[in-house]
Amino acid sequence: MAREISISEITDLVGSELGVSKWIDIPQSRIDQFADATDDHQFIHVDPVRAAQTPFGGTIAHGFLTVSLLSAMHTDSVPRLREPNVGINYGFNKMRFMAPVPEGARIRGRFVLMEARMRGPGLLMTTYAVTVEIEGGKKPAMTATWLTVIQFDPKDVPQRSG
Repeated sequence: MAREISISEITDLVGSELGVSKWIDIPQSRIDQFADATDDHQFIHVDPVRAAQTPFGGTIAHGFLTVSLLSAMHTDSVPRLREPNVGINYGFNKMRFMAPVPEGARIRGRFVLMEARMRGPGLLMTTYAVTVEIEGGKKPAMTATWLTVIQFDPKDVPQRSG
C-alpha cells in the first residue's frame, strides 16, 4: 500500500485493508498514567495485588485507553493524504470490548476502509472497520466502526482524468 495518496483516490480503496499498525506496549506505567489523566483509579487497573485475586489474574488496561490509542495506530498504518487537510473524529457506530488487555501486553490496530463519501465541498466522511488485536490473544481487544471527517480545500485536490 502506498504511504501517501490523494483524496481523489480514496474511494478506490473502499473494501481494502489500509494498514496494520506497529505493536504498542501496554506497561503498568501507561495504565497508571491513563488512570491519573481520567481520574479512573478502579483497582482492576491500578492495584496489582488486589487485581491478582480477580479472574483476570492481574491488572488490565482501561477500555478507553485502548480506544485512545486508535489515533496513533491510524497515523502509524494508514496512508497519509497528500493534500492539506484536518481529520476530525466524528464518532463510532459500534464499539465492542471483546477481551481485556492485560498489563504487559502489546496491541495493534487493523484498519479496513468501509466507506468514503463526500458530505459537501471539502468534506469527506470515512468509515473504518477497526480491530485492535492483542499479541498472542485468541480474541481481539476491541472492534469498532469508526467515523472520521476529513476537511480540505477542494481546489487542492487534482481532478482525475478519464
